[in-house]
Amino acid sequence: MRRRPALSSFRANVLSRYQVTLLTGIEEQMAQDWRTPNVESLFEAILRLESTDEAAAFFRDLCTLGELHDLGQRWAVVRMLDEGRHYTDISRVTGASTATITRIASWLRHGEGGYRAMLEKQRA
Repeated sequence: MRRRPALSSFRANVLSRYQVTLLTGIEEQMAQDWRTPNVESLFEAILRLESTDEAAAFFRDLCTLGELHDLGQRWAVVRMLDEGRHYTDISRVTGASTATITRIASWLRHGEGGYRAMLEKQRA
C-alpha cells in the first residue's frame, strides 16, 4: 500500500485560508439575514408572554437545558459587566470563559442596544 504524502505547509495554509474565508462569508450572510420570518414570529410570541411562569414554561419547551443555562449565564455576565466587575471575577462566578465575556462586552458596547435597554428597564 502506497502512503499519501503529507500536505505541504503551503497547501495546508491555502486550504485553511479558504475554509476560514468560506466560514466568514457564511457568518456574514447570517449576520445580515438574522431577522427571518421565523425569528420575527418568535419575538412576537415572546412579547405575548404574561408572567414569569408562562415565560419559564415557554422557554423550557423551546430550549434545551444547556441553551437555557447559556442564556442565563450570558445575562448574568451582562449584569456583572454593567456593575463594572473584572472579567476574571465574572469568569470565576459564572463559569463563562473570558472569550465569551469579551464577546458579550463588545455587544454591550457596540451591539443593537438590547442589553442596555433591558438593563435600563430593570433599573426602573
